Amino acid sequence: MDIDYRETLRYLGYKNQAADEAVLALVGQCWDELERISSPRSFWREYPLTAAGDEIDACVFKTKSLALARNLKGCQRILLFAASLGAGADLLIQRYEKLQMSKAVVMQAAAAAYLEDYCDSVNEELRRRYEDEGWYLRPRFSPGYGDFPLECQPAVVAALEAGKRVGITLTDSLLMVPSKSVTAVIGVGRTPLACEVKGCEACGKTDCEFRR
Repeated sequence: MDIDYRETLRYLGYKNQAADEAVLALVGQCWDELERISSPRSFWREYPLTAAGDEIDACVFKTKSLALARNLKGCQRILLFAASLGAGADLLIQRYEKLQMSKAVVMQAAAAAYLEDYCDSVNEELRRRYEDEGWYLRPRFSPGYGDFPLECQPAVVAALEAGKRVGITLTDSLLMVPSKSVTAVIGVGRTPLACEVKGCEACGKTDCEFRR
């Protein structure tokens, strides 16, 4: 996987300023270590979708969300998706939190970018597979984005058997373990999109410090 310096630096808070050579070197080191120790896994399942206004019925969960409804407009099916880098990434971050806090911060950012790249690569494979059958995918949309309630997370994790399939479990506060994990829904419809938007572009939280 190519090193995504831009995304890693964005997570580190670099926006319009350039990072120096020392920071870039540290980013490269972190990516090298993550690629050696991580074991990315993903899993997905398809369900029928019913949506009317802001009310969404994805079989395994029902919710109200204007943001998700906009994302799923024109879709007849929905994919539930989960991915994780595995426990190794968490262990690396925890190790450097004790040994070198500056590297732990960069490792956090690199792991977030690595997970995003991995999800993008899996989603690209899904996109090609579905388009071959005349279906088109919408952007990933995760519980907690916009007004999509985080309380839907347990239903998504249970439906995917994410503990067995990907190694993801939830804490009582609905945080995922390992921390470098993601769940999402992906709409499937007969109408192609004019462009591919995802993540920050699909989220209404304009005050997020990590927004692109």
